[in-house]
This record gives sequence, C-alpha cells and structure tokens, in this order.
Amino acid sequence: MSSTPTFDPSDFLIVPAKTFEQLEVGDVFRAPSRTLTDAHASAFQAVSADNHPIHYDEEYARAHGHSAPVVHGLQVLAFTAPGATLFPHYIGDIFIAFTSVSARFLGEVHAGDTLYPQLEIIDLSEVDGAGQVTTRATIHNQRGDLVLDGNHTYLLTLTPQAGS
Repeated sequence: MSSTPTFDPSDFLIVPAKTFEQLEVGDVFRAPSRTLTDAHASAFQAVSADNHPIHYDEEYARAHGHSAPVVHGLQVLAFTAPGATLFPHYIGDIFIAFTSVSARFLGEVHAGDTLYPQLEIIDLSEVDGAGQVTTRATIHNQRGDLVLDGNHTYLLTLTPQAGS
C-alpha cells in the first residue's frame, strides 16, 4: 500500500503567518476596491436601523445641500474592517483583541462611489505582556479624495522568549 500524505490545514494559508515581532511599521494591508450601490446603503440602513432621510431620500438630501443621499458614515468605516484586508491572514492565530477605533469623516460618499480602503502599521509596542499594533485606516474614493482617516489598535500574542 502506498503511504498517503498527511493532510495539514496550515498548508492552505493564503500567506505565511507572521509573529508580532516580524511585523514592521510601514506594512500596508489593502482591501479590494468596492463600488457602493443603493442596495448596500439599503442593507446597512436595515441592519443599523438608522432611518434618517439624508441616507435614502434624494429630495431631502438635495434640500440640505447634498448632491445625493449620503452613505452612512459607519458603513464607510466598516470597509476598514481588518478582515476586509489580508491583515488577519498575516497575523494568523496570534490575534487577541481589536481594542479601539477612531475615524474622521473627511468627505461625503454616495452610491456609485468606489472606495479604496487600506490599513498601514504606524506603531508597534508592547503593552501589558502583549504586542499592540496601531494602524492608520484610510479610505480614498475614485477621485483620489481621502474620505476617511483614522486609527485601529489590536492586541497580539508575543512570541515566548526562550527560557521563559
């Protein structure tokens, strides 16, 4: 009988996982571009229960100085979710927690806009026995306008030191 190779799920990783110590300030993790549609806005409206007419009523939006209904800011922020990028694949099983998020909304987003999200590591530090990663979260639109700028922080497991 021939020997069957042993199946190992770790052979199917999208990218080789890194340790906290292998991450570097300046590492960038991009999400695929996404063109928002009215269907996206409707789905988010249903999930969030945010029924303000600025998000769905074209006439209301125009009467209040907007060219079209404005996509929910939290929906735009959601496009910076780490799982939308390869970041979770790079860190593998060392993830402990997503500890904070901040964002400034710098421009309106409308159905039909294409968004380009990315996370860039801007700080790596040790905090209470864990590795803290701070990323700058940005989103540009199809015109190159920065429409969101913020930060995320995560805690990761540190690699045990030999002899510890």
